[in-house]
Amino acid sequence: MKIVLDAMGGDYAPQEPVAGAVQAAREYGIEIILIGRESEIRAELAKHETSGLKLTVVNATEVIEMTDESVQAIREKKDSSVVVGLNLVKQGEADAFVSAGHSGATFAAASLQLRRVRGVERAGLATVFPTKTGLILVIDVGANTEVRPEFLIQFAQMGAVYVEKVLKRPNPRVGLLSNGEEDSKGTPLVKETHQLLRQTSGINFIGNVEGKDVLAGLADVVVTDGFTGNILLKTAEGTADVMLHLLKQELTANLFFKLLALGLKPAFNKVKKALDHEEFGGAPLLGVNGVVIISHGRTKAKGIKNSIRVAREAVQNNTLETIKGLFAEAAKAKAATRE
Repeated sequence: MKIVLDAMGGDYAPQEPVAGAVQAAREYGIEIILIGRESEIRAELAKHETSGLKLTVVNATEVIEMTDESVQAIREKKDSSVVVGLNLVKQGEADAFVSAGHSGATFAAASLQLRRVRGVERAGLATVFPTKTGLILVIDVGANTEVRPEFLIQFAQMGAVYVEKVLKRPNPRVGLLSNGEEDSKGTPLVKETHQLLRQTSGINFIGNVEGKDVLAGLADVVVTDGFTGNILLKTAEGTADVMLHLLKQELTANLFFKLLALGLKPAFNKVKKALDHEEFGGAPLLGVNGVVIISHGRTKAKGIKNSIRVAREAVQNNTLETIKGLFAEAAKAKAATRE
């Protein structure tokens, strides 16, 4: 297996991506192709013990900056790490692409270079959330701010495939994010999508879920538009940070609490790990004709390593092939009804 890593992507590039790649190559035994400015990448690799590891460097002289406009950047910067890396996937020279760089540019480049799976109208960005009952998937979390009901139906289908194949949860429960669990609640978009989900075969639709239900783990897949989903994601991340900050602040407030904290340290570390976004890796872009993982811009080495793990799991579990098969069958069924 070969996984391409955008070594120039993210707030801490190339140091953290290279460090994460070394960790992943050592732990998973897979080949990682580092894309970017070769001299900078090799300078970082020299800081690590890499003997015996499957690490390859491919030179790309340009970098898409966070201030660049997405489509313009990928059209003008043909030798950027994002464009060059995705071309390797397109040409079949690599199995997946991982980047912590400009998410909009990565989404646009993946859509233009890899194209969407036949039958998919929009690719959706998905991410796992920690809940009371385990990990769940939320889709979309930022790729599409404006959607139609048909897009949300497809997000539900692709999200269910991912949860079943990667999270190993058969017949996953699908919920539609709304401001109330009643069928009558929600915007016109949500109401129409709700009715269509009820009518769509192959989806274990449990109805609307509220924001509080997401972290309760009532659904295995939560479907929403990219605008709402991104707000949900950032709010959850911010809430976790505040909770950990307040807990740490109180446990260090006086000598008694400091002594108490020593006994609670294992439990505190366990909770901290459960809420750490770097533990979960990046977000799979479902619906493009390739495995693409988009990581948070502030991801460090541990998060990069786990993003590579997410890519590896997606490839190993044939998520792309399953999604292709799902929409191929849907196209056949649609054609049959026309005859």
